[in-house]
Amino acid sequence: LGERKWQLHPRAMLRSGTADGELGGRAQLDLAYKDRLGFFGGVGYRDVSLLRTGGPIYSPTTGRPVKVPLFAPDGVTQRGTGFKELTADARLVWQASDRLRLTAAYYDYRQSDAPRTDRCPPATAPQSECLTYDEQYRTLVYTALDLRDGPAFAETLRFTVNYQNQHERRRFDRGAESTYRIIGRDDVYTAGTGLAVRTKEWGQARKLQFSVSYGLDAYFDTIASKAWNVYTDVGVTSALSRGQYLDGGRYLTSGLWTTGHMKLYDRLELRAGGRGAFVYANAAGDAKSGSAAIDRRFGAGVGSGGAALKLSEGVRWLVNVDQGFRAPNMDDLTSRQQTGAGYQGENSNLKPERSLSLETGIKVDRPRVEFQLFGFQTTIHDLIARAPFDPTMCPPGAGDTGCAGSKSVFRLANLEGRAVLRGFDGALRLLLPYGLATRVTLAYAWGDGPNPIPGNTPTRLPLSRVPPLNGTAELSWRHAAGFYTAAALRWARLQDRLALSDLDDQRIPTGGTPGFAVVDLRAGYRWQPHVLVAAVLENLANGAYRYHGSSVNGPGRSFNVLVEFGF
Repeated sequence: LGERKWQLHPRAMLRSGTADGELGGRAQLDLAYKDRLGFFGGVGYRDVSLLRTGGPIYSPTTGRPVKVPLFAPDGVTQRGTGFKELTADARLVWQASDRLRLTAAYYDYRQSDAPRTDRCPPATAPQSECLTYDEQYRTLVYTALDLRDGPAFAETLRFTVNYQNQHERRRFDRGAESTYRIIGRDDVYTAGTGLAVRTKEWGQARKLQFSVSYGLDAYFDTIASKAWNVYTDVGVTSALSRGQYLDGGRYLTSGLWTTGHMKLYDRLELRAGGRGAFVYANAAGDAKSGSAAIDRRFGAGVGSGGAALKLSEGVRWLVNVDQGFRAPNMDDLTSRQQTGAGYQGENSNLKPERSLSLETGIKVDRPRVEFQLFGFQTTIHDLIARAPFDPTMCPPGAGDTGCAGSKSVFRLANLEGRAVLRGFDGALRLLLPYGLATRVTLAYAWGDGPNPIPGNTPTRLPLSRVPPLNGTAELSWRHAAGFYTAAALRWARLQDRLALSDLDDQRIPTGGTPGFAVVDLRAGYRWQPHVLVAAVLENLANGAYRYHGSSVNGPGRSFNVLVEFGF
């Protein structure tokens, strides 16, 4: 923190973009007293308008434009986009002694007036129909105690206590011809704690060293969920029997874990560990809406291990094996909602997912070369996925879900058998003479699983929303005086491997999401630590493109500027 008693470092940032009319900024303060007390905090705000794109994208099989999103008459402005955003954060750190540090922190995120693009308006509904998230708030408060130089069995220790609130308020306007709108409000209150301890490292340096990490964590959620109709012609409000979730639901997730670490002759690193998990879900049923009561308990033990072998200086080969366990959450067990694929109903009898992940790869970290290439495979048993559901079996009215009026109706279910996701990803960065550098990335994933309709053919189908082969390439130049410039390419191939639910998702074109290639240009100047000016010319060719599964096309040609200054 320096020799002076007090140090003060304010900083301000301003950002603007032409594609969506974005205007936003942040002000922050870094304050320190001697080597004992530090404060960091800031506030930010963004106002984002309708997003302009390069135009619609088209089905690779029919040639017809995608129905989502709908465009303004100019053919490039996407309806159902734009939002407002307010952020705030503060962190206070007290170094009580050389061994003890205390931290208290607060983070707040508030988004408002955010329409859901695929339902503002829906492709087959009146143009005035719109689902808007009036409020999406996330608040986190936590305290942490960090202790070092403790006894051998707890040389370092970190203990945290936190509280979170996730708040959402939705407004579904049924259109100008309708006399009522539907309001939904959900709050999730979470109290959590965690303890992470690491022993001293036993053994001789550069020969055999061994240490153990262990700890516990627990998070308890309480859900408040309401929904009601507002009859605008008479000013009457009518409460519905349930909201998107079952009101009063409770969910506990907890676990005990330990991991052993071993180093052999500065050449080989090994790890092996395990975790015991316990999950509890409880919610009262609602007979009026046909919602079953929930009282479920889940438990499991999983293991993990890995190795890192030093092949030569700066070159390592890594192998990791991890078991996974995911109990169905309250969204799986109780929620009723409209997704991109259609209406999705809950399933109170879901089983947990269990998985096994294998990963291996090479990492190179040399003065002028950075390279990594990893291959992976994850096998999931009892994968929770959407399965078609008979619309005539829709439950009684339950808020703004609209099961009976949906073209496609799904219910969450465990797939009977094994689902597999495999692929690879890699990155190469070269530092060249004269301040030049280049970076290339490549990623691919492939997945399939049992047909969600047992007995139907084919017996296996692609998994939902798996990205296609994609990558980036960049060439940059940086001067010691602080100037830099870069040209970058982003690309993706066609993704035509579609799950059953993807076929009914209007965000995905018939036949799959087309491939694309987008070029961006960047330039800027940094005068450390006082000034940063950065500019991006995005989507130079003004192409129309979309990332697979998104309901929004990427920005058209746009100019973005970021300015920072401080001391």
